[in-house]
Amino acid sequence: MTMDLEFAARIFGRLIDGLWMTIFIVIASMILGNLLAIPVALARVSERWWLRYPAAAYILFIRGTPLIVQMFMIYYGLGQFPAVRQSFLWPLLRDALVCAILALSLNTAGYSGEVLRGAITAVPKGLKEAGTALGMTRAKVMFLVTLPLAFRQSLPTFANESVLLLKASAIVFTITIRDIMGEAVIIRSQTFRTLEPLISAALLYLVLTFLIVQGFSLLERRLNVHRRRATVTELLAGMR
Repeated sequence: MTMDLEFAARIFGRLIDGLWMTIFIVIASMILGNLLAIPVALARVSERWWLRYPAAAYILFIRGTPLIVQMFMIYYGLGQFPAVRQSFLWPLLRDALVCAILALSLNTAGYSGEVLRGAITAVPKGLKEAGTALGMTRAKVMFLVTLPLAFRQSLPTFANESVLLLKASAIVFTITIRDIMGEAVIIRSQTFRTLEPLISAALLYLVLTFLIVQGFSLLERRLNVHRRRATVTELLAGMR
């Protein structure tokens, strides 16, 4: 069966509806997941074992189990507990969109938390000691010195994690959400054509991936402008 370009152009408009849903899910999960990654990373580097061990166990569970299992546990599993069904959270937890964002956010927090932990431990000890010498408390050193530097060093890895989050969001159609992949599956079931909707969906994911990579590249250049200035200064010094 050959690909029908005219048919592909017609269904592309239908996939745009799923595109906005995908963008919303990815942005919401990215923001919430990376915010949750901060306490996870801080717990991992804590000297208190009752913070460090649960955080390590959480990261192990997130990285050691498939995302689709985690999503099904939240969407299908939580409703089996009477305490959950009778709680004030049940109107939210029975909504597929909320469960998808929650699952993706918790998954992102596990991966990004470990990335941030590595970046925190890589911050030079002298910078922390300098902050302490200026009279900063340990909390101020962490939030004003260590975390900003760790975040800046982790930007390339966060870009990769965001791309992975985008691709991971393609499974949310399994819990009835009509994202890009969900719309493509519906079109395939209605028309019995597979190639056109899947290639159209792949092109949309490719465009979103390009935008994420370019966005993080721009952010990295803006945050590391001092490095470019240092490079220009070194170049000028070498020409003398």
